[in-house]
Amino acid sequence: MPMTQRQALEVLMPLRGERIVVTTMSSAGIWPTLSQSLLDFAYIPSAMGHGPSLGLGLALAQPERGVIVVNGDGCQLMSLGNLATLAQQPANIFIIVLDNGQYEVTGGQPHAGTGRVDYAAVARAVGVKRTYTFTDLPSWQSGAAEAISGPGPVVIDLKVEALPNQKTPKPPRPMAEQIRRLQGALSVA
Repeated sequence: MPMTQRQALEVLMPLRGERIVVTTMSSAGIWPTLSQSLLDFAYIPSAMGHGPSLGLGLALAQPERGVIVVNGDGCQLMSLGNLATLAQQPANIFIIVLDNGQYEVTGGQPHAGTGRVDYAAVARAVGVKRTYTFTDLPSWQSGAAEAISGPGPVVIDLKVEALPNQKTPKPPRPMAEQIRRLQGALSVA
């Protein structure tokens, strides 16, 4: 049985260190209940699929810090090309794809890649050297520390339970405030 998104994020939380964490869609509603770090950025409202691009820019600007992007599979599918861009960058970025086979916050519709896209394999095929797939909570618990350590780019495909009929979460604070908080945290570092 796949893990829940909350369980997946609970495993990630103690491993994030001082990295910037960019969340999109469903994860943006869960992550603020686990972390209130100034280095958290809920990318909502988002242009679906652009979380990894935002994360790459932050990772290139903050190479010593690094960035974790928690992206939905529907979002990742909308911009598969960003995996090829990541493969060409020596950036300290970790893309976590919460793979539940649906556009969860727009009504739970299956997307075109449901059951057919292996995000770790796609990332490897375009040149990302470190990729991981975890299909259940015990394997994620035992492998997360390795996956989240070392240099990036890294793509992690986490198979998570689908929760149909979810609503788009509200960001924890207005976008302008989130930007100011993150800028302030990065200028102190």
